[in-house]
Amino acid sequence: MTTPVPPVASVNSLPADDQSILLAAQWLRQGRLVAFPTETVYGLGASCTDESALARLYALKGRPGDNPLIAHVATPGEVGLVACPTPRQAGMLADLGRRFWPGPLTMVLPRGPGMSPSATGGRDTVAVRCPAHPVARALLTAFGAPIAAPSANRSGHISPTSAAHVLADFANASELLVIDGGPSRVGVESTVVDLVADPPRLLRPGSVLPEQLVEALGEIDTTPMSAQGASPGTAARHYSPRTPALLLDLAGLRQALAERREPCAVVATSDLDVPRPHGRMSMPKDAEAYAARLYAVLREVDQAGFSAILIERPPSRVGLWSTILDRLERATTTA
Repeated sequence: MTTPVPPVASVNSLPADDQSILLAAQWLRQGRLVAFPTETVYGLGASCTDESALARLYALKGRPGDNPLIAHVATPGEVGLVACPTPRQAGMLADLGRRFWPGPLTMVLPRGPGMSPSATGGRDTVAVRCPAHPVARALLTAFGAPIAAPSANRSGHISPTSAAHVLADFANASELLVIDGGPSRVGVESTVVDLVADPPRLLRPGSVLPEQLVEALGEIDTTPMSAQGASPGTAARHYSPRTPALLLDLAGLRQALAERREPCAVVATSDLDVPRPHGRMSMPKDAEAYAARLYAVLREVDQAGFSAILIERPPSRVGLWSTILDRLERATTTA
C-alpha cells in the first residue's frame, strides 16, 4: 500500500527529484495544475481529459478559448491516446518521430477521443509533442497519460524558461505546483507542423527548421498564418513584454538612442556604444545561445523600469535566426 503524498496548499516550487515528480503526478490526478520544465520552455500542465482542470488552466493563463493546447506524450506510441491519424499521416508521423522525437517538434493530427475538445479550441485536430527534457518525460511516465500544456505564463506574455519566471507570473495562484528543472536548453517554443494539411504546413517556426522538415517530408507549405489556427503561438502579438518594445536595424537603433531622453534598454548583438542613462544587454552572436537567452533577457529588462526596450534585428534570417526573428516580431508588434 502506498503512502499518500501530502497535498500542497498554495503555489510552490520544488526541486525536480523523484518525490516531487510523484507529487506532481498525484497533483494532476487530483485535477490540479503543474508547471514543469521542457527543453523549449516551461509548460503549465493538466490532464487532457479533465474538463475542470482544463478550465482552470485557461482561466489562470487568461488564455482565449480558441487557442489550442499541446498534448505531451511520454513515447511516440502514446500518440494514439489523443490522436487518430490516417495511414498517410501515420507514415509522416513515424518518419518525423524517428528523426526529431523526443524533441522540440509538435505535429497536428486529427483529434482522438482521449483529448478533450476544450483543450483543442473546439477543433477536430490536436497538436502532439514528445518532449526530450528528462523531467518532463519522468512526469509523463509517472502520470501515466498525456498532459495538455501551453507555456506556463500569462497569455501573450514572455514565455518562461525557468521556474522563477513561472513564479513571477503566477505568484498569487493557489494550488499550483512548480517543478524546478533548471533553465530550458532550447529557449523558444517547439516547431509546429500540420500533418492534416496537404502538403503539410508549417504553423510555427522553432528549432526544428523548415529545411529539415522538407528533407523529411519532401514538401511543406510555409505560408504565414493570418489568424489563430490549430497551433498555439500564431497570434500577431505574442511573447510580449509589458514595456513598449521596438525592433530596429543598427541605424535605427542609433537614431532612437540619439532621440530618446528617457532611459531605454538596448538588447543588441553589435558592439554598440550605449550612452547613459540607457542600459545595454549584450546578446550572443550564436543563434542557439541567443535563443536560449532571449526570454530571460526580455523578462529582466521588462522588470527594470525602462521607458522602452530597443531590440536590434538579428544578424541573419537563416536557420534558427529566422525563428528568433519571428518571436521578436511578435513581441514588438502593436497589432
